[in-house]
Amino acid sequence: MRKIVVAITGASGSIYAENLLKKLIAAKEQWNELSVVMTTNAREVWKTELGNESWNDFAVKFYTTTDFSAPFASGSGQYDTMIIIPCSMGTLGRIATGVSNDLITRAADVVLKERRKLICVVRDTPYNLIHIRNMETVTLAGGIICPATPSFYSKPSTIEEVAATVTDRVLDLAGLTIKTYRWGK
Repeated sequence: MRKIVVAITGASGSIYAENLLKKLIAAKEQWNELSVVMTTNAREVWKTELGNESWNDFAVKFYTTTDFSAPFASGSGQYDTMIIIPCSMGTLGRIATGVSNDLITRAADVVLKERRKLICVVRDTPYNLIHIRNMETVTLAGGIICPATPSFYSKPSTIEEVAATVTDRVLDLAGLTIKTYRWGK
């Protein structure tokens, strides 16, 4: 059984976070703990992009970015997977440089030092050289950079289906078993 923490930053792409949380809840037999940490900016972006506060509808434990007593703030909490979705370039930069100034960056630092799975769903375009180097640094440290770049070979017909092409890839990277479109099948 897995222990998963999902971090939601203020980057554009709230649809990805909402879609991922829905799919994780639907796959609850594959994890025994699911925690969420969400920035204040993420809440504002969510309301702007999705027009709701549906993060309140998810029956999971939410933490503030200043709650360093959260179990995933320490390696002894044994969280094996952290997904940052969407991952702002500011958050990525702080992780890449070892600045643990909030619960998200501290948890990412813990996941990397414990050699566990960190998946950063970066959502920005275009990338500048600083972004690229930060992605390289996090990758070299053991993290996975999964740009929020949808695929279209499954012929998605709604924006939710487009977003699911990214979140399904994230769930695959996290090691969960899901039903999704598979190339060549």
